[in-house]
Amino acid sequence: MTVLDLSLSLPELVASIKQKALDLGFHKVGIASVEAMPEDATQYLQNWLAQGFQADMAWMANPKRQNIRDVMPNVQSVICVALNYYAPVARSIGEQYAQISRYGWGRDYHKVLHKRLKVFATWLQAPGEGVQARYYADTGPVQDKVWAQQAGIGWIAKNGNLITREYGSWVFLGEVLTNLVLPGDRPHTAHCGTCTRCLDACPTGAIPQPHVVDANRCIAYHTIENRAEQLPEAIAPHLQGWVAGCDICQDVCPWNQRFAQPTNIPEFYPHAWNVAPTLTELVELSDEEYDRRFIGSALRRIKPWMLRRNAQANLDHLRSAESEPNCESTD
Repeated sequence: MTVLDLSLSLPELVASIKQKALDLGFHKVGIASVEAMPEDATQYLQNWLAQGFQADMAWMANPKRQNIRDVMPNVQSVICVALNYYAPVARSIGEQYAQISRYGWGRDYHKVLHKRLKVFATWLQAPGEGVQARYYADTGPVQDKVWAQQAGIGWIAKNGNLITREYGSWVFLGEVLTNLVLPGDRPHTAHCGTCTRCLDACPTGAIPQPHVVDANRCIAYHTIENRAEQLPEAIAPHLQGWVAGCDICQDVCPWNQRFAQPTNIPEFYPHAWNVAPTLTELVELSDEEYDRRFIGSALRRIKPWMLRRNAQANLDHLRSAESEPNCESTD
């Protein structure tokens, strides 16, 4: 393995670092200078927290998230990477089927990203000379999407996801924090325009205004993070089959519809049982079968009783709708 040559000129050093990221299989790479972090990003997070939009996700209020140097005191640059995870597999159509977000169809993305990020960070530190590197992939108090936009990877869309020109929003993000002083790439400009499809499509109104997502009303939050025995009455009737996450705002996005590309990472292709499980099947899913199906899966964050709860909430709504009297006029 070629060792990073710190004697290279700055442009050559940057080119070498980026090429290494691509050689490791990352689909996009960019660099953000810590000094260029916009102040309004911190203010936005503070306002979002003040309105309680984080629901029960207390970790979002970790003060380190508002200052990257509280995470790594001597960080100078954030090397951001993205992996395309889109598998061009059609969902099963029909009220009897449970819907699972694409992010959870295959192997746990944390494991896939960490394997590459660890090699990347080790390579950066190999020359010695005091070089430090620390990596994250949705695993620490780092504003992944903000840094990715600063690094030119993509832009934060109105639904809160990061959209890339090449892959839409079907990307997983990671970053390596380093004390290397590297020139930052140009921050990405936004290209949502006047489109409001994601806001209009959300059945629970979880995007009350562009770039603001209220977790209290988000199907993904309630199916993954909500540990209550029953889902809120304001949410349960609007699940539309979702039992693990929700892709509605991504499915309707024009960037995803036009530019999604099949991933070349086999681990992200779905296990058969994640594409077309029935609601009845999941209501009856035993803990043992859960362990067999979801080994090495990001869906293990959803405990088996929660998966059964989510499926039951969908079934209860379907049965309630079927039992409602037909109110059509006979005039």
